[in-house]
Amino acid sequence: ITLKLHDENPCGAAEIDEAVKHAKSAFGHWSKLSGMDRARIMIEAAHIIEREEIAEMEVVNNGKSITEARLDVDSARLCIEYYAGLASTLAGQHVQLAGGSFAYTRREPLGVCVGIGAWNYPFQIAAWKSAPALACGNSMVFKPSPVTPVTAVLLGEIFAQAGAPEGLFNVVQGGQETGSLLCHHPDVAKVSFTGSVPTGKKIMEMASHGVKPVTLELGGKSPLLIFKDSDLENAVRGALMANFLSQGQVCSNGTRVFVQKDVLPEFVEEVVERTQAIEIGDPLLETTRMGALVSRPHLDKVLSYVDQAKKEGATVLCGGEAFVPSDPKLRGGYYMTPCVLGNCTDEMTCVKEEIFGPVMSVLSFETEEEVLHRANDTSLGLAAGVFTRDVRRAHRVVEQLKAGSCFINNYNITPVEVPFGGFKMSGIGRENGQVTIEYYSQLKTVFVEMGDVDSLF
Repeated sequence: ITLKLHDENPCGAAEIDEAVKHAKSAFGHWSKLSGMDRARIMIEAAHIIEREEIAEMEVVNNGKSITEARLDVDSARLCIEYYAGLASTLAGQHVQLAGGSFAYTRREPLGVCVGIGAWNYPFQIAAWKSAPALACGNSMVFKPSPVTPVTAVLLGEIFAQAGAPEGLFNVVQGGQETGSLLCHHPDVAKVSFTGSVPTGKKIMEMASHGVKPVTLELGGKSPLLIFKDSDLENAVRGALMANFLSQGQVCSNGTRVFVQKDVLPEFVEEVVERTQAIEIGDPLLETTRMGALVSRPHLDKVLSYVDQAKKEGATVLCGGEAFVPSDPKLRGGYYMTPCVLGNCTDEMTCVKEEIFGPVMSVLSFETEEEVLHRANDTSLGLAAGVFTRDVRRAHRVVEQLKAGSCFINNYNITPVEVPFGGFKMSGIGRENGQVTIEYYSQLKTVFVEMGDVDSLF
């Protein structure tokens, strides 16, 4: 069921009650199906996903380039296929005890799960949250960001078309109030949220009233370490991928680029040249590599970070300005030129705070020990990357980086087979990979006595 788009009226208590009631009813049926039967419906949903149609809708929804939107749709489809494959593997353990007695464990679903999405990957996040939830036998009420309300609705229609019971994946629209109603609802068993650290803290607090488990995928200010023995061509590509995907609006972006002093001039020259060549404009065009930021207030905020960086002594090596495309239809768009900041130091605001826009801060370092200390000097720990040809250094450095998702000689690669999530303030729990089954199910232990009760009374 899709309830009211945010522009009219956000979903209030009555709509949330209705959505949760439908999800609870669907859960009763869905949780009793075999894993194989759930998998069949999920595979059907994956097959129904129409890449081009949804990608175009995502561009309109979010402003990212069509090329990236297609990759998001692919990731969503793969995620549903992956968890369909795991749905029939849910199993417990048998433990033999003395005297023929034994115990066994059962992995059971939680019930109605809530998913709260972010605006940077609207369709992908809806799939990343719903696929493991549904595979484990749960139902889900999903609230997309009010800024990007559209494509989660399409996912709901796809699940329904695939034969999922009515109400299995419900979409409700609204902002903070709607989210709060979901977190406090007595029939909700779990909350999974992607978004900012302050909102994540509030969600955790609200969920605590009902002692509900949470999965939190929060912000990042991730370090990317480039050593002098790196393959420089790949390091440059990695830095661009770590900063400019989705107009820089990616929580795992490696926005603190630490470059060893010896290769700094060469690295900066190459990065600036390629950044200036990034094609900005109509995100529906194949040639466009950077679309529009998500909203006017967000664009203003990102541009103000660039101004602040200048005041604090950073050098704008390129970009960082509002951009007006030549197409008159796009004149009022929320575009900006991707920015590289040089001469950055660890104390600067642009290095300390998550900007969430196309702004790369380049810092210089001399020794491995020094850069590790600086890289870890943050309350966040979502991702980190290292470029080096030295295999021992690569693993040694990664072992010491305090981040949940680390990359060696690449960046921002998120296959659905491997877990994604953060350390420290960047969150709790994981998305994707086998381990996520544990975050969408609960363990029941059953003890079976095969003899007489040995009573002390």
